[in-house]
Amino acid sequence: MRKIADIVRNQDPVMLPPYASVIEACRQMRERRVGAVLVTDQERRLIGIFTGRDAVHRVLAEGKDAANTSLAEVMTPDPKTLPPGKLAIEALRLMEDGRHRHVPIVEDGRVVGIVSRFDFSGVELDRLDEETGLWERI
Repeated sequence: MRKIADIVRNQDPVMLPPYASVIEACRQMRERRVGAVLVTDQERRLIGIFTGRDAVHRVLAEGKDAANTSLAEVMTPDPKTLPPGKLAIEALRLMEDGRHRHVPIVEDGRVVGIVSRFDFSGVELDRLDEETGLWERI
């Protein structure tokens, strides 16, 4: 079973400060072809996460101006995180339980990466499906 560290090795996640605009975050997500931006301070400490879902639910659906709305106003603050030493299946469990698609990876208080469901192999997803099936039968 793979560790998260193997997935985030050499990763350069999209990170922006809380005062960055939603439009800047959306442009970064489009350019980098990712679904989330990590909102961090100058020392790479995680403050929040902004996702495509946030853009739809907290910006567009609310009629906010993406150019004049800061990430601090619409991000999910203090998201659940995992350290890089955890197993990939643990990240999948966290996503499944929390019904979200991304988990920031933090070590010693600093962002080292981010994982999404798309980062995992069939074996890991199969194991999660197996576990979920067992819980449903209990």
